[in-house]
Amino acid sequence: MAEHQGQKSKYEEALAKYNTDISDEEVRKAIKQLIATKVHQNDTPEVKKFLLGSVELTTLQTTDSEESVMAFTERVNQYDEAYPDLPHLATICVYPCFAKTVSQTLEVDGVEIACVSGSFPSSQALIEVKVAETALAVKDGATEIDIVMPVGKFLSGDYEGVCDEIQELKQACGDKKMKVILETGCLKTAENIKKASILAMYAGADYIKTSTGKLEPAATPEAAYVMCQAIKEYYDETGIQIGFKPAGGLNTITDALIYYTIVKEVLGEKWLTNQWLRLGTSRLANMLLSEVIGVETKHF
Repeated sequence: MAEHQGQKSKYEEALAKYNTDISDEEVRKAIKQLIATKVHQNDTPEVKKFLLGSVELTTLQTTDSEESVMAFTERVNQYDEAYPDLPHLATICVYPCFAKTVSQTLEVDGVEIACVSGSFPSSQALIEVKVAETALAVKDGATEIDIVMPVGKFLSGDYEGVCDEIQELKQACGDKKMKVILETGCLKTAENIKKASILAMYAGADYIKTSTGKLEPAATPEAAYVMCQAIKEYYDETGIQIGFKPAGGLNTITDALIYYTIVKEVLGEKWLTNQWLRLGTSRLANMLLSEVIGVETKHF
């Protein structure tokens, strides 16, 4: 929000440290070049195995029930028993009302329990409701929280409102990691995506995430490229490492390889662990597993 005439707000000052004057056309060209020259180098069994271990297996359906979520979680337990030599999945992601179900059913060490919170996917609710939902999810066993940036506030220039909300929800998370979903399809431009990325990190995000998967377009290579550039510049400026999660629209193994390549080329090896790179998808889990074991399977 504008402060005194001629004075920059602290949010504008924070943004001024970064290059936000970026052209969509330049981003498109960079991505085209990256896909043409680099992706094939990463099309290996080792990378696919790594990507399998970065999957956040997700169920966010209107039809989810305690029984279906329990069965969903059991498949993760069974996978760990059936494929002991493969990496376990990174995360199970559910609505907050199922945090306790997953927590009581999950038997695999190291798999995180993520809950979408803060009135997902619209983020349109009173902050008190968002805080309560987040705190309850953590109490019920969530080890990570995914919130949606208040996109309407961002687009109307209320950067203070955006950051205040993110900070409040970060406090409600306590020591649990928080991912901030930018809903990049609503932000439209590379400049907006860069600004939103920086504000989210500045306000306390541990990860930034492309999309809810509930709107189109969801994740795109262009949005991922801009977000990874923002993460790199933020790291260079502050020394704080922030994770990245593309989600929504990851339909093929090639999609996963493109996001892996973007992270590798823009952020480097330090981000190539399932602590810092996550893939929000369920569709890809079976595809990656089939590729890795060499037999088509529908385990998940």
